[in-house]
Amino acid sequence: MVTKTVKSETVSFTVPEMLKMELGAIPETGYYDSTSEFLRDAMRTILTERKDLRIAIVSVLYKEGKISLGKAVEVADVNYEEMKKIFVDKGIKIRRGASSRKEMEKELKNLGN
Repeated sequence: MVTKTVKSETVSFTVPEMLKMELGAIPETGYYDSTSEFLRDAMRTILTERKDLRIAIVSVLYKEGKISLGKAVEVADVNYEEMKKIFVDKGIKIRRGASSRKEMEKELKNLGN
């Protein structure tokens, strides 16, 4: 619960209500054209500063098969051996190439994008 005093009147908001109001006000500040632009910048800023968070995110995405080892290395900003060690330490199995024709076709399609 967030409590604010406005014109001698105390008003209470839940955290989600306050967050929604703050995000809605972003475009009106003139700093960003949209809330989406602000959120993208906020994500870039926090991920630039938080290597641990980048590693946690790529670990989840790699484990789910959504990104390759190379993409994980790029996003986490570590070398291949360090990334492999991180995955092993987290109990994540290292994939060695496509395991099926369908997976290989998917990887080739993603390379084109």
